[in-house]
Amino acid sequence: MRDQSVEDSIVPVGTATRRTVATRFALLAMLLLLSMGLGCATVPERGCVAVAEDSAKDSADEDFDEFDDFDISEAPPPRDPLHVYNRFMFTCNDKAYTWVLRPVARVYRWVLPEPVRASVQKCANNLGFPVRFINSGLQGNFKGAGVELARFGINSTVGILGLFDPAASACDLQPADEDFGQTLGRYGVGPGWPLVLPLLGPTNIRDAFGMAPDYFLHPFSYIEPAETSLAVQGIEKENYLSLHMDEYEAIKEDAFDLYTFMRDAYRQKREAEIEE
Repeated sequence: MRDQSVEDSIVPVGTATRRTVATRFALLAMLLLLSMGLGCATVPERGCVAVAEDSAKDSADEDFDEFDDFDISEAPPPRDPLHVYNRFMFTCNDKAYTWVLRPVARVYRWVLPEPVRASVQKCANNLGFPVRFINSGLQGNFKGAGVELARFGINSTVGILGLFDPAASACDLQPADEDFGQTLGRYGVGPGWPLVLPLLGPTNIRDAFGMAPDYFLHPFSYIEPAETSLAVQGIEKENYLSLHMDEYEAIKEDAFDLYTFMRDAYRQKREAEIEE
C-alpha cells in the first residue's frame, strides 16, 4: 500500500506543465520589462537618450553639409587705409552735429512747421534739376532725363517754383537722384577708398571728385557774393537735417560701431544706385 502523503503530493502531469509554462512566461515578461527600463534609465550614455542624441547630431551634420563651401571669413573686408583719419573726422562731424547742428535744427524745427520745411526742401530739390538732368543724359538714361525735364516744367509752374510737387502727386513722375559720382560709376570707375569729408560725412574718393562738377551745375553756386551762397546752402542743409534728424538719432542708438555702420551703409547705397 502506497504512502498517502506521497499520493497527495503528486500533481497531474498536464497541470504541472501548464503551471511551468505560465511561470516561465511571467518571468520572461518581467525580465523584458526590467531590461527595457534599465536600458533607458540606467545607461543614458549609450541607451535610448544617447541613441536619440546621436541621431539628432547626425541629422544636424547632414543639414549643414551644404554650407561646407561657405566661409564668411573668405569675404574680404572693405579696404579702408584712411581709417585713422576717417574715424577722427567722423568723430569731429558727430561732435559738430551734437553741439551745433542739432541744436540749431531743433530751433529751426520749432520755428517753422513741418509743411513749410517740406516745401522749402522741395523747392531746393527742384533747383537741383540741372545736376539730375545732365547726369541722366551722360549715363544714357534719356527716359530719366525726360522725366526730370517734365518735372522741372510742371513743378516750376503749377507747383509755384517748386514749393509743391504736383509732378509726383498728380502725374506720378518720380525724381531720380543722379549725380556725377554715379555717372563715373556707370562707366566703370571704382569707388576708391572710403573718405569722410568735414561736415559732409561719409563718401569715397570717386564721389568726392564728382562733387566738383555737380557743384558748378547747381544754381546755388552762382549766387553772389560767395558768403550768401554758402549761407543759402547752409540753410538748405539745416532744413534737410530738421526733416531727418530723428533718423540719425535712431541709427546712433542702435549701431554698435557708428563709423563702420555709416561707411558700409553708404557703400551699399551707392552700389545700388549705380546698378539701377
